Amino acid sequence: MSLETFKETKFYIWSSKVISFLISQWFFVLLGVFIALAHSYPQFAKQGGIIRAEYTISYGAVAIIFLISGLSMSTKQLLVNAANWRAHFTVLSMSFLITSSIIFGIASGIKASHDGQIDDWMLVGLIVTHACPTTVSSNVVMTKLADGNDILTLCEVFIGNILGAFITPALLQLYMRGTWDFGNPSHQEGGESTIQELYGETMKQLGLSVFIPLFVGQVVQNVLPDQTKWCLSYFKLGKVGSFMLLLIMFQSFSTAFAQNAFESVSHASIIFLVFFNIGIYLFFTVLTYIYSRPFWVKRWFFEEPNETSSTLYRYSYKFCRPFYYNRKDTVAVMLCGPAKTAALGVSLVSSQYGAHNPKLGIILVPLVLYQAEQVITANFLVKLMKKWIHAEDMITIDEEPTAASINSINK
Repeated sequence: MSLETFKETKFYIWSSKVISFLISQWFFVLLGVFIALAHSYPQFAKQGGIIRAEYTISYGAVAIIFLISGLSMSTKQLLVNAANWRAHFTVLSMSFLITSSIIFGIASGIKASHDGQIDDWMLVGLIVTHACPTTVSSNVVMTKLADGNDILTLCEVFIGNILGAFITPALLQLYMRGTWDFGNPSHQEGGESTIQELYGETMKQLGLSVFIPLFVGQVVQNVLPDQTKWCLSYFKLGKVGSFMLLLIMFQSFSTAFAQNAFESVSHASIIFLVFFNIGIYLFFTVLTYIYSRPFWVKRWFFEEPNETSSTLYRYSYKFCRPFYYNRKDTVAVMLCGPAKTAALGVSLVSSQYGAHNPKLGIILVPLVLYQAEQVITANFLVKLMKKWIHAEDMITIDEEPTAASINSINK
């Protein structure tokens, strides 16, 4: 049989289609492979395992992601987005206060129903998960894939995780009272880490895996701009960032399997968590969109102030209109608001509840599952977000005023 004849056979045609599909979905294929490896060989990439993943992955993989970000982003835009206090307020309030309070209400309702299938410690883990700061690495990767404002995302990641060392313990003290008193970190025998130790560990991880790689990337791209662009394009460094994200998830699952976390809870609890996480992530994403583009702002401040406008309208427009974010910024906020970190989250939880706490595995199950499911769900959403961002190209430019136009009004 000749090669041309073989290519016309059904076997070749269908094999080509299957292989092309698998290549296009390489992220999910490798995710499945890494989860299977984590289940079979959890000692390899767990915290303190063979490859010392707490350093090689928690620091190394994250550092590579932010080195690539530093190589690809404008220094001027980085400074502009760092000064965007409105976006910081929106993300921080959504990430810490709104999401955690909603989850606390849902968990309290489930606990009050006395459903024996759902473990109370797993509900504690659910509250802990949503009191954690936004994720460090996946937000930047996903925002870049969606063509959103990944520079703003990087700023939110840095600020959110620095403050998370203070806010997360405070939120847990606020929520773990009354009927939840058994889950209060201060009542655990092994939870002896002070807030200074938590903050020191957070700053160490952010400094070594985020700030230094970002700074190096910025220096290199300003000193060698042409060579940097060539490297980014030739070596497909965007794909490298996605692969590093898979390694981070590999570490999280390895740690969970090594601690027998998934064996500590019932199958009903796992099934509940799997579907609940997807639903709540989508709900929080929609809620963040509404929060980022409040209809009343556009309705009340639909036109720019002019010489006939009142002083009240001019100042109200100046303050409120920027809270209606453009599409690139909205995508960044939508990906940061609902997301939760496992990289720093595991350290925060372990240090507060104690690394040898018998309930630690159960507490970490919601966090590990949520991290995986938020990445999987976001992978599907980024395609829609990208289309939505570029659909703006066909809309008149005055639909969403730019920061430059607003600044000209303020002068």
